[in-house]
Amino acid sequence: MIGKLSGVLEYRADDHVLLDVRGVGYIVFCSDRTLASLPAVGKVLALYTDLIVREDLLQLFGFTSLQEKEWHRLLMSVQGVGAKASLAILSTLGPEGVSRAIALGDWNTVKSARGIGPKTAQRVVNELKDKAPKVMAMGGTLGLALGTQNAEPGVGEGVGVGEGAGEGANHVAGADDEAVVEGALSAGVAKGSAKVSAAASTAASRVSAQSDALSALSNLGYAPGEAAGAVAEAAGAAPEAETSVLIRAALKLLAPKG
Repeated sequence: MIGKLSGVLEYRADDHVLLDVRGVGYIVFCSDRTLASLPAVGKVLALYTDLIVREDLLQLFGFTSLQEKEWHRLLMSVQGVGAKASLAILSTLGPEGVSRAIALGDWNTVKSARGIGPKTAQRVVNELKDKAPKVMAMGGTLGLALGTQNAEPGVGEGVGVGEGAGEGANHVAGADDEAVVEGALSAGVAKGSAKVSAAASTAASRVSAQSDALSALSNLGYAPGEAAGAVAEAAGAAPEAETSVLIRAALKLLAPKG
């Protein structure tokens, strides 16, 4: 399975990008939010990927965070939700919004995604609510790490989050291809050209704060489901809140009433 791709962004379309990895171009489908967060054409890009294998079709899907990738995998496990519907939900809500809606049982918010009806939205919430705490605990944006890593661009750098079918691709690059991509990576690391946008950095900070708050509540003995619901509600009320603020707000929500 191809778990991650690193290379140069060669082309951007409405629903996918073409990523040049050592001279081989990979078409990678992404959500609208992910596409909006990517760097300009010609810049170095790394994406977590999920390979979907059908009888007559192979498709790669790309994500800037493990949280987004895992929600994509889980959403597609729900009856009536295919890859297109999953990307529609992630495009409308983003991984944070999906976590919040499912943790709170808010199927109306899930229904706001294009092509998602009330019955499907209810199934998504009911079947995945127990999964929300684990996914919310995942943090980190791949683009942030790319600026501090000196890893070569390549295929199949296993991230190993979800399950899937298919085999990794093997490619023997020519010296010229390799030099071009490695040179681009070196320049990107040195000059910061591979850094994600300010919006993506802010989103990563929010995910990290929510993950830390959830971990703290779990350490205090709260059940994963109730802790996730409280953190989701607190984050919805104060999206930019730091970890300590989220913990205090969640504890107030969890305090016995009356």
